Amino acid sequence: MMKSKADEEEYWNSSKFKAFTFDDEDDEFSGLKESKRAVNSIRPLVEEDDDDDDVEKVSWSGEPVGSISWSVRETAASNQRTDREPTFPKINTDTTTISKSNSGYSLSSLFKGKSKGGTFQSLTDTLSDSSVRLYAPELRKPKSEYKDYVSDWSPEETVQRMQQGKAVSLEKFRSRQDKLLLLDSAVSAHDGNVITAVLIFLKRTLSKDLVLECVSEVLFGELESRETALRHLIQYLTETRDNRTLLELLRALGRTEDVALLQYKEHLSISDENKRRDFLKSCLNLPFSAEDSAHVQDHYTLLERQIIIEATDRQAERGGNVEIFKKFPRRASILNMPLVTTLYYCCFYHYTESEGMYSSPLNIRQTFKIPEKQYFVTALSARAKLKAWSDVDALFTSRNWLGFTRKKSPLNFQRVVDILQKNSAPTQVLKDYVALVDDADVRISLAQKHKCHDIVINTYRDLKDRQLLLGYRVKVERGSAEERKIDELISNPQMRWKN
Repeated sequence: MMKSKADEEEYWNSSKFKAFTFDDEDDEFSGLKESKRAVNSIRPLVEEDDDDDDVEKVSWSGEPVGSISWSVRETAASNQRTDREPTFPKINTDTTTISKSNSGYSLSSLFKGKSKGGTFQSLTDTLSDSSVRLYAPELRKPKSEYKDYVSDWSPEETVQRMQQGKAVSLEKFRSRQDKLLLLDSAVSAHDGNVITAVLIFLKRTLSKDLVLECVSEVLFGELESRETALRHLIQYLTETRDNRTLLELLRALGRTEDVALLQYKEHLSISDENKRRDFLKSCLNLPFSAEDSAHVQDHYTLLERQIIIEATDRQAERGGNVEIFKKFPRRASILNMPLVTTLYYCCFYHYTESEGMYSSPLNIRQTFKIPEKQYFVTALSARAKLKAWSDVDALFTSRNWLGFTRKKSPLNFQRVVDILQKNSAPTQVLKDYVALVDDADVRISLAQKHKCHDIVINTYRDLKDRQLLLGYRVKVERGSAEERKIDELISNPQMRWKN
């Protein structure tokens, strides 16, 4: 049966549902109004809880609020909260009769934010109320993790946990004896990272004198194991550049030579050469070992001489009257250079000076007792760099007691040829020294490399190897003097060839 139009309009107007329209309507606002109406409809039901006769006030543990047992429990819980982190209260499951209390708060007021007096409290006021906060448990870390920080670990257990990479607190080791036991355990574990960590803890917590006394006691108590701890502490102080503490530590241990060396190293931070020279002079009286004392003396003497040479050569270079400084300008200062570099410099710029001059290579060799081989290599490199081949030849020339001259070298002549070749020595110069190489195979190889054909031919002749000589004939230039020499040797009937 079809409904009339009037009936349909009455149905839609009376129903809580509406028909679909294309009119703009704020659905969210409508939903909000519906929610508001629903809340207002249940408000009377909730407000009925205000009556004390309709609700019973209990604590979270299930005990009557305001009772003697509740007061004792809450007092103990308040005292414990000052010492440790609060925990969840244990819920009593016993079915006991819950009596009423005279507390000013009910369960409904806690959720509504309304006190017994009827006045509503804000959420902030409710949360800030100390009596309310007593009932709210706080979440905390798991017991196993919380134990890592507060448990009374022994020194051995503490070291073991440090080795495992777990977080531990060393602050519980407060007495000196406890800290020494902790250090003993770290040394016994043979773990350098743990030893260093414990030493840093000792250095931070103990007074300066007590740290030194502690380390001394550790060192002399058990030499082998404690020596390891000492080395780690010295290494740590060295890497952190805590020179002051390190000096005091070494003095307390009676290691005077180490103290002297540490003070000597301070010259590296002095940039002015005159101040550095004066500082090195003051170090001469420090208690070095015999060998170290000689090195410090040489260092002071070398720097003093470098200052004199540098001032003289700088003035000569500015004057422009010295030929060698015009042809080969200095590229850097000689100050603070090593001894070998200073010798090379003097062999390069002051080779012909008399031995009485500070800058004379012979004077430097005599003063610093430079070995013959070291002096020979340095002088050869410097003179070959200058292409002073007459000076190079004079280095090798020696006379015997009969007055005969011969070439002699403290170096292997193969090394001599390499030095000359690196400095672009001509073939004629190389030939004289290639011929002095003792080993025949090496001599032939060097002669072929540097195209010293006469040396190769003479070596094959001395070996009486006709086949090698014939094979080398095809390598020389046709019609050259070397080819004619090979032909003469091969056709010589007096030669006794081995093949």
